[in-house]
Order: sequence, then C-alpha cells, then structure tokens
Amino acid sequence: MPLVPMRVLLDHAAENDYGLVALNVNNMEQIQAIMEAAQETDSPVIIQASRGARKYSEDAYLRHLMLAAVELNPNIPIAMHQDHGNSPATCFSAIQQGFTSVMMDGSLGEDGKTPMDYEYNVRVTRQVVEVAHAVGVTVEGEIGALGGIEDEHGAGLSEEEIKLHLTDPDQAEQFVADTGVDALAVAIGTSHGAYKFKKKPTGEVLKMDLIEEIHRRLPDTHLVMHGSSSVPQELQDIINQYGGDIKQTYGVPIEEIKRGIKHGVRKINVDTDNRLAITGAIRKVLAEHPEEFDPRKYLGPAREAMKKVCVERMIAFGQAGNAGKIKVKTCKEMVDFYIDLEKKKAKK
Repeated sequence: MPLVPMRVLLDHAAENDYGLVALNVNNMEQIQAIMEAAQETDSPVIIQASRGARKYSEDAYLRHLMLAAVELNPNIPIAMHQDHGNSPATCFSAIQQGFTSVMMDGSLGEDGKTPMDYEYNVRVTRQVVEVAHAVGVTVEGEIGALGGIEDEHGAGLSEEEIKLHLTDPDQAEQFVADTGVDALAVAIGTSHGAYKFKKKPTGEVLKMDLIEEIHRRLPDTHLVMHGSSSVPQELQDIINQYGGDIKQTYGVPIEEIKRGIKHGVRKINVDTDNRLAITGAIRKVLAEHPEEFDPRKYLGPAREAMKKVCVERMIAFGQAGNAGKIKVKTCKEMVDFYIDLEKKKAKK
C-alpha cells in the first residue's frame, strides 16, 4: 500500500465520527513507535514532519524511513504530512519528496513568526491548493494564530495575547470558500510546546465553543486542533524525578479533545507528549545505569514510552480499529476527485 492522501483518512474519520492523532517525527525510533502502536490498535496513521524535522533528518533519510514504514506495514494506511509549511516553496518541496499532504500556514509570514493579514493568507494558501490538488495532495490551512513557539515556528504569543488572535467563524467560512482547503486549523486558545496553560484550562482560555460554531458553518470541512498535547503530569514527574527541570504546566485535557471530535475535529496534533515520554525514559535509564553507553539501551525504552502515548491517543480519539475499514485511494485517484469537486462548485 503506498502512502495515501490525508484527505482519504479525514473523510473516513468524518463518516465514522472519530479523530486522528497526527504525530511528529524526527528519527527512526519515533516512526517505529508510531507504527508499532498502529499495528497494535489497527489504526490509520498521520505522520508529520516540520521544517525543523526535515532539516534535522534530511529529506532523503526521512523519505526512505517512511517508505520502510509502508513496506513493513502494508495493512496500515499512512499519510505523510508537511507540518506548518511557511511558504508555497516549502510545500512544493514536500510534494516533490513524496509527502501526500501539506500545510500552508499563511497565518504567519515566511519567517514563521509574524502574524499576517487575511489577504496574504488566502493568496499563498490558494497558490498551494492549486498545485497540490492537481497532483492529488491534501492541503491544510490555518486561520487565526496559536501561542508559543516550537521547532522555531510560532508567533510566541502569551496566554493573554492568544485571545486577540482566535479564529473568527465568519472569516473561517470565507477562508474555506476563498482557498478550497481540505482541512482547517483553528485557533481556540492552544499553544505550541509544553508550556500551554498556567492552570488546568477552562472555557475562559480554551474556546471549544468556537469549534462548535465553525463546524456548524462548515460541516464538510475537516477541522484541526494544533498544540493539543495533554502534557500528562506523570510524564512531567518522571523527567523531574531523574534530574530534569520541567516547570509545572497544563495541556489540553483529553475530554476537551473528545468534545472537539464530536464537532468536526478530525486531526489532532500531538508532539510534546511524545517528546516528554522519550526524554523521561532516556533520563531514567541513564540515571539508573550511569555506566550504560549503548544507545540501544536507552533508545529502546524511549521508543516504547512513545509507543504507549501513541496507543493511548489512538484509542482515546477513536481511530483504533479503523485501519482495515478504509478504502484507500492514491494521489493519482484523488486528482479526479478534485476535478469533480471543482465541476460541482462551478454548477452552484
């Protein structure tokens, strides 16, 4: 089974009322952890790489690791997604490298930090949609801006500043009409990185009602929650128990994500939880066995710790048990899908 367009997975999730965790990778162990979790739970998979990850791993290594994942797991539908593309050029290079989905984040400028106006966002996103859909590749866009910075991407907004950059439902509706994106990331108060909230989030800071309103207006658009790691207390504690210094922080509660899934959220980005799990496992091994120097002795437990997080999210979001139920389409087949979609729009 080749890598599949993310739209195929999102459509099946929408038809069957579940969400898909989208998991970031930088190396072999992370990809292995995800695929082991997918096999254990029979889950379709979205694996995503940021610009930082592509730079760190180099595209050729990453591409061949993904091909290995496909070869070793022929029963699992896998989408490969460019996370937070900062420009059309970044998205186009991802498509050339075999990514089956790209995100054009036109909410920020090419520096990945400066909030941009609506017109700029529409222009660059539409440019990517036209090229990507012509080869059957899925496109995610973003309207509004998240807080925090991760992997050198983000406006660095504080918890207070985030409130000024929440997604406007009217603008979201217009944005989808103006761009034709397959999926839309919305800003509801979440942040990139581990330090999301100073206390357990309530409706004052996490605006789940915005998702409900946007879904009401855009029932056929797949919504995306970024910055949605739950930052479990036990993962923070393990790091700190073995010499780390993670300040007390709170993530997005699983029950709030499940609420979002009921109202059109189909893709949930999770990275920080896996980073915490990996770091805690490595720290534990090195603290308990300071004589150890074989990387396999600490990377193996790190892989297992990440797998555990992936399994938990796959089950919680409802994707477990769905890998074998998806009728797979290739990017080539999706070209015809987009042509038909444009014809239907033209008739309206």
